Formats: sequence, C-alpha cells, structure tokens
Amino acid sequence: MLRATLGPIAHAFPEGILDNEALAAVFPEWTADKIVAKTGIAQRHVSAQGETAGDLGVLAAERLFESEGIDRNDVDYLLFCTQSPDYFLPTTACVMQSRLGLRTGIGALDFNLGCSGYIYGLGMAKGLIETGQAKNVLLITADTYSKFIHPRDKSVRTLFGDAGAATLIRGEERDEEAIGPFLYGTDGKGAQNLIVPTGGVREPRSAESAISAVDDNGSERARDNLYMNGPEIFNFTLRTVPAAIQGLLERSGKSMDDIDLFVFHQANEYMLEHLRKKIGIPREKFVVQFRDCGNTVSATIPIALELSREAGQARPGMLAMFVGFGVGYSWGGTLVRL
Repeated sequence: MLRATLGPIAHAFPEGILDNEALAAVFPEWTADKIVAKTGIAQRHVSAQGETAGDLGVLAAERLFESEGIDRNDVDYLLFCTQSPDYFLPTTACVMQSRLGLRTGIGALDFNLGCSGYIYGLGMAKGLIETGQAKNVLLITADTYSKFIHPRDKSVRTLFGDAGAATLIRGEERDEEAIGPFLYGTDGKGAQNLIVPTGGVREPRSAESAISAVDDNGSERARDNLYMNGPEIFNFTLRTVPAAIQGLLERSGKSMDDIDLFVFHQANEYMLEHLRKKIGIPREKFVVQFRDCGNTVSATIPIALELSREAGQARPGMLAMFVGFGVGYSWGGTLVRL
C-alpha cells in the first residue's frame, strides 16, 4: 500500500541577526543574560527589507534539492504554509512554482496557519499521497513575523525570528503507517490573543492604525503591529496540549513509553519546560532547538528536527510525536516514524 513517509528537510535563515546584546540596548531594563534566561533565545534571524517568506521558502527548497540530489521534476504538489504571504493574490505557491522551475502539471496552494501549520501540512500531504493525487509533495513553511513587530515591543521582539523550511513527503510502498494518525483542534474564541489587527479587508491600514501607544507592561505597538497576550497564550497551551497528546495516544493505541522523541512547536523555553514537566517527558526525549533562531512560527518543528538530527538526538527508526499549537487558536499533533 502506498504510504506517506517523511523525507529530507532543509531550512534557510535570512542573513540579518538580532542578538540579545542589541535588544538590551533598546530595552535597558533587560540584560542579554536576562533575555536568554527568560526565553531560552540568544539570537534570532531577521529578514531584510524586501526579503519575503517566499524568498526564504525558495532558498530552503533549493538547498533541499541540491543537498539531497532531488529531481525537481518528481514534485507533484507544492504546499506553502505562511502568515506573511508575498501578495494577497496571486497565491505565493504559484509564484514559487515558477521560481523553483517545477513542472506546470502540479498542484500548488498556500494555507494560512502559524504554529500548528507544519502538522496540518503533513496531514494534507498524507491525504494527497494516500488518495493517489500525488506521489511527492513539497511542503514549505516560512514566515517573516519581524515585519509585523514594533521595534519597541519587548513582549514579542525577543521571541520571534524569520526562517523557511522545506520538507519532501514521499509515497512509498509499505505495510505500516509512517505518518499518522492525526489530531486537530481549533478554538477561534482566542483569535484576538495573537493577531495583527489591520492589513486585511476587515480593517485596512490607515494613518490612525499606525499610531502607536505604550501598554501597561512598557511595550509599544500600533494596530498595524503584532499583538500577543502572553498569559492567555500560556494558559491556552497548558490547557490544550496535554489533552491533545492524550487523545493522540489513544487514537494510535500507543503509550508515552512507545514514543522515542517529542518535537513540539518551539515557542519559548519557559512554555516548553512547563509542558515537559506537566506531561512528564524525560529531557533526553524532548527536543529544544531554538537558542540561535528563536520562534520561527510554522518552521519551528522541521528546523528543530533537523538540528536534533545533527546533534544525534533524532535517529532513523525512532517514533516521534510532533505537536504544534498557537495562533488561531489552532493545534494539532501526529506520530511520525523517522
């Protein structure tokens, strides 16, 4: 039976780097050591003016083709996950098809999800492959949240970095499932807790929406900027993720002991450590890989997996659990045989 399997991954960062020393110069009440102690992040990559999520996605895909010797003519479908598309229209995936020199006889689409996006992308790729619509799916996840962040908003500027990742999901003849089952969740009542209020049709940008103000915590932003209610996001995560993991284990007939590796959305160290302790995951099974890149939104899971492979933590044959959660609210999880 044709089964979707996780293939090779490549990632790309923009050249610009924002380290904690630079942030400490903007926020004198925070030292560089305090920032890394609070977030687990020492630096994050920041895209240049005019550099887009599409650019980072193309760069990651080209690295994937080159490093793995992949024939781009074998790609049957392109999925692009981003919340910072190059254009409202056309679909960025269509532009990427041309830039990457992929065949015209393929499907290509964008989907707008953040921290859960990689899970949803794997689910769509599995569906395309196992229903015979495609054999090789190129899943690209990329975001440039830095373009939405006010330079004096310490609540989010310390966390987010820009990046792109490209994953090839292949169809292979095998008896056992290699990706899945999946568990998804959505709660749109939390939409206002992580949002860029303006810029869409609901609320176009204006001179008034660009006027910034300082909140009670000393962070400055306008309605044109990214807003995150950190305490509410934290509470949502602790409430939702453990239950989702239990549901995924029940759906798969597995126990915690059956899982060799846990790769969660790399939000920040404080949140991940609370989740690890609450769920009872041993440190050696838990991937933490964002110190030098920050929270890269939809690209965190593939980047963390690649970095953990390089470090020898992730190895072939392992059964891994991927869990994404955040903006939406949206969450999802799946099991993957590496």
